[in-house]
Amino acid sequence: TLAFFADLIAYEVTVNQRNMEDICLCCGSFQVHTQHPLFEGGICAPCKDRFLEALFQYDEDGYQSSCSICGSGETLLICENPDCTRCYCLECVDTLVGPGTAGRIHAMSSWVCFLCLPFSRSGLLQRRRKWRERLKAFQDREVASPQEIYKTLPAWKREPVRVLSLFGDIGKELTSLGFLEPGSEAGRLRHLEDVTDIVRRDVEEWGPFDLVYGSTPALGHACDHSPGWYLFQFHRLLQYARPRPGSPQAFFWMFVDNLQLTGEEQAIAARFLETEPVILQDVRGSALQNAVRVWTNIPAVKSRHSALASEEELLLLAQDGQRGTLPAQGPSALVKNCFLPLREYFKYFSQNALPLYK
Repeated sequence: TLAFFADLIAYEVTVNQRNMEDICLCCGSFQVHTQHPLFEGGICAPCKDRFLEALFQYDEDGYQSSCSICGSGETLLICENPDCTRCYCLECVDTLVGPGTAGRIHAMSSWVCFLCLPFSRSGLLQRRRKWRERLKAFQDREVASPQEIYKTLPAWKREPVRVLSLFGDIGKELTSLGFLEPGSEAGRLRHLEDVTDIVRRDVEEWGPFDLVYGSTPALGHACDHSPGWYLFQFHRLLQYARPRPGSPQAFFWMFVDNLQLTGEEQAIAARFLETEPVILQDVRGSALQNAVRVWTNIPAVKSRHSALASEEELLLLAQDGQRGTLPAQGPSALVKNCFLPLREYFKYFSQNALPLYK
């Protein structure tokens, strides 16, 4: 129980003089696997897996889905620093900061979190020095992925994102998320439909870019080229847009297949893009309304979504779309929130006014 957990940690630290690094901050276990990346203390193997799974998950309100300490939690306290999206569960706050702290925070008109406060210690909760570097090292060590993991940036270092949008224009979606200002300068997003004659020099002159997006045409839309053409052209321009080796620039990309690629082309995409696709789907009741396959290096897209629909269901959906029995719809509604983790890297221009609890 929470009371036992709180009493255990307090007793071990204050009476038995146990080092916080020898206790899992998330559950109180003494079977510590490694150190918590954000706060002084340990983390056991099961809690480490849960923490990594939740690390960059966001809800539609633009805030992270889970507690920044334990990676879970039902009722969460929201940081009201407009440049922060982190949340903390009532259990961790009352356990590590002090009983009744969550209630006092809820009574405040405004609250900034333990990673934003000017002082580093709150009760037993001690923010790590250079926690962004510690977080990247933690991910590099604990996450098995061929994709490079980038260090998150403090708000004062974040610049507006520069986007190359191929075949589909995601300007509206990025504007609604606050990454682009309405009527922002044209250089922030370059949208191209026909890239046949585009060469490396063109991309380098327009760039640099921070995000490259591309997709096959939506189901029900006319295709000017074979579906595989969109994949190959995306991969070609992606190579032109990549930062030079050794560059510290955070660089992200996403390719969306609207169920147009063949099985062989999907395998080629996984080989070229060095990652397996994630299936995002729109299910209403028991009916599958829309689905897309997504290849991306944006954090947490893989952990947040899983393939619930069978390949047979996806094939039937694709056939219905090609016959025109489904309304033509783009992928934007399904992939829009996948861009939310980019708030850790780029400036955003809007923030919803939300209560302290969610």
